[in-house]
Amino acid sequence: MASAAARTAAKKLTIGMIPADGIGREVLPAAQRAIEALGSSIPKPTFVPLLAGFELFTRTGQALPEETVDSLKHECNAAMFGAVSSPSRKVTGYSSPIVALRKKLDLYANVRPVKSVDGTSGRKVDMVIVRENTECLYIKEETQTTTPAGKEARATRLITERASRRIGQMAFEIALNRPNRHLTIVHKSNVLSVTDGLFRETVRAVPKLPGVDGRYDAVTVDEQLVDSMVYRMFREPEVFDVAVAPNMYGDIISDAAAALVGSLGLVPSVNAGDSFVMGEPVHGSAPDIVGKSIANPIAAIRSAAMLLSHLGHHDAAKRIDDAVDSVLREGQVLTPDLGGKSTTEEVTEAVVKRI
Repeated sequence: MASAAARTAAKKLTIGMIPADGIGREVLPAAQRAIEALGSSIPKPTFVPLLAGFELFTRTGQALPEETVDSLKHECNAAMFGAVSSPSRKVTGYSSPIVALRKKLDLYANVRPVKSVDGTSGRKVDMVIVRENTECLYIKEETQTTTPAGKEARATRLITERASRRIGQMAFEIALNRPNRHLTIVHKSNVLSVTDGLFRETVRAVPKLPGVDGRYDAVTVDEQLVDSMVYRMFREPEVFDVAVAPNMYGDIISDAAAALVGSLGLVPSVNAGDSFVMGEPVHGSAPDIVGKSIANPIAAIRSAAMLLSHLGHHDAAKRIDDAVDSVLREGQVLTPDLGGKSTTEEVTEAVVKRI
């Protein structure tokens, strides 16, 4: 999945590897092996191990060391992120490193394809969710006060024209390069008429921007309220092609869409900006299966393929995706989340052999 910015293949591959927490440490080596298996078809990759995560925070007081950010900005031209174990309770001094990385590297788009594999059971699904990555409620501006009626908590939600325009342009570009050329704008502007209203209006206005000159005339556009979007995804997923959404809605609907193809362990993503890209499997750190060697590596492997495609190495990315499709279609080497009994290493080995 390449953006318009990735017109020519990158001549160097220096990839920061940030396994972070939980099964991130188990699936990121699989992504590295898949890239290495491509051999001379891509520039010789250099992998730079980097630190981040909640577990690091508990040891050092830092979830995202400046050394990691500096390396990504000055040494690497891409990165892979594993998973993070951000707690559901407030922890003084802690902030999610993946959220921070998206902001520090201006990775304003999280692109998440959800696609079934031809020849496997289940419904046909082929959609891409394009999630704005820097705003909405994820700016983490919250307050809590005590009133005569008890505690009162508030959160600030930020939607800007600039961010909505950027994500809209990327969504239109992705839709333009897909067969159906259809874009769905996801919002809740019937209730949040100011914030979601601005997002909706700004994305709709992208085809009228100066210099576009009819580029997106072939893209049809419709809208879906976020709650009915979830309903329709499960009832008739085949009607969706590309969906663009503010940060929180995009997070929710992409996780929900993973159920349509069998597991979060299958769904990849890239965090993309205009000058950097970071692959990231959609699944979390899965503390319940850490160390059991049963984590599904496919989302991480497919995220590596997306990263390569974004950098212009489309044929190499297709080799990885075709290898994964072959393993899934045969159905003999699958992790338990897909009903199999194979280990992380066995699935990785099966994919690498087919690359």
